[in-house]
Amino acid sequence: MTVQELPGKPRLNPPGGDFWVFGYGSLIWRPGFPHKEARPAMLHGFHRRFCVYSHRYRGTPETPGLVLGLARGGSCRGLAYKVPEAEGEAVMDYLYEREMVLGVYDPHWLKLTLDTGAQVRAAGFVVDPTHAQYAGRLSYDEMAQLILQGEGKGGTCLEYLRNTVQHLEALDMHDQALHRLLREVEARRPTAAE
Repeated sequence: MTVQELPGKPRLNPPGGDFWVFGYGSLIWRPGFPHKEARPAMLHGFHRRFCVYSHRYRGTPETPGLVLGLARGGSCRGLAYKVPEAEGEAVMDYLYEREMVLGVYDPHWLKLTLDTGAQVRAAGFVVDPTHAQYAGRLSYDEMAQLILQGEGKGGTCLEYLRNTVQHLEALDMHDQALHRLLREVEARRPTAAE
């Protein structure tokens, strides 16, 4: 079965013309696809949360890590990438290979407000709360433990968390929950003397 054939997971097709993609985690610091423009954007109705067990990129089945998902409720600041029409199919294929491998996310067209005030629809991937890899609402202690142990083919969860915080800060997007989580993780890290 290919990513394109995941049961119960609709495929978003490029709408014709240029279109937008919303990044709220690693897409902010490693989009990996061609785009004309990247703009700060606000998404209402969803928030960024460490709520997805990672068994591949940032963990293993035996020692899962934890990565971000868009969960319902609240709001989320991130980056909107404008994809040129000529690259639309290739970009959507890339995003499906990256985000939909295990079906933990549902693809959606999301309504964003750009920093210019313009409203656009953007492709985005929202966590599926019925999926086995959905972690739900974990305590900071539980999240910190999973982030400390998580390491997979894409690196460590700590690198993922640090990169996300650093790049959000560089964009003047302060996420207090991620800062608190990073402090919790750093406080639990073993020191070199141990």
